[in-house]
Amino acid sequence: MIKTRLRDFIITKDGWIFAVADYFHPDGIRSTFRYVPDENGERELDGIRYKKYDFDVAFEFMQKNRPEWVQDVHVVPENEVKQLLHPDDCIPDLVKTDHRVAVIVEMLQNAGIPISKMGITGSLLPGLQNETSDIDFVVYGNYWFKARDAIAVAKSGVSIIEDIDDVMWHRIYDKRIPEIPFDEFILHEKRKGNRGVIDGTYFDLLFVRDWDQIKEPMPRGKDIGTMKIEATVINAEFAFDSPSVYKVNHESIDHVLSYTHTYAGQALVGEIIEAQGMVEQVGDMKRLVVGTSREPRGEWIRSLTLLVKSGLI
Repeated sequence: MIKTRLRDFIITKDGWIFAVADYFHPDGIRSTFRYVPDENGERELDGIRYKKYDFDVAFEFMQKNRPEWVQDVHVVPENEVKQLLHPDDCIPDLVKTDHRVAVIVEMLQNAGIPISKMGITGSLLPGLQNETSDIDFVVYGNYWFKARDAIAVAKSGVSIIEDIDDVMWHRIYDKRIPEIPFDEFILHEKRKGNRGVIDGTYFDLLFVRDWDQIKEPMPRGKDIGTMKIEATVINAEFAFDSPSVYKVNHESIDHVLSYTHTYAGQALVGEIIEAQGMVEQVGDMKRLVVGTSREPRGEWIRSLTLLVKSGLI
């Protein structure tokens, strides 16, 4: 069995490149299709041109070419995998060739984070980046929180790591198209502290579970309708994971999950949230799922505690 986890990449025998989208793979590698060899592609690796596919286009391509691989994500049979790319494996080479990565790595090492707990995913992992590519920087396990704090210190001092300006915040908001207004969106996002700019390049600090945090798969549930709730967050250990997981104190809902990165890290333990989404019945438990589509309409998570403290409500 191939051992892989979230944000790894796989390359199939056809040369198709997928981003791993789950920690558990009962029927094949659960992933999303990202790059396909195409002579008219805008990116190049080892003399081969590639085209990047966005979410909807990727599903259309897979429905046409490998419909048997299409579920809620793309499920690649293990015998079709030619190569596995781990985010932590590419760090040593990128430190030598990309000064932006080198600066981030040095800063995190100075904060006590082992280089073995760092990685790079996104287009930099397979070497398909271009001049517009962001840096998707991975930190594994609870070292992520230490890394976020180190970045906050760097942005507040004399450093080439800078905070995001208003123009970029609006670009991120327009790309995400969330169901909350911009002033609420930016209030939540700035508190998260996992984004920054280095030499004009946007970067995102991404959480991935360490191996000892990967326990058992999350059971599938049955959709039983939509609901809006207010509840107190009592555990947010995996709030920055994918999906984000918030255990809540509520009369009928046990957990709130978000499958959209917009609501990762949206609330802290002890805060009251308002959330609307799809209710799933899982045995005797119910959970509220936000992000049931790529651009979910009528689904959101808001920290009411944060909004009250900031005077927005």
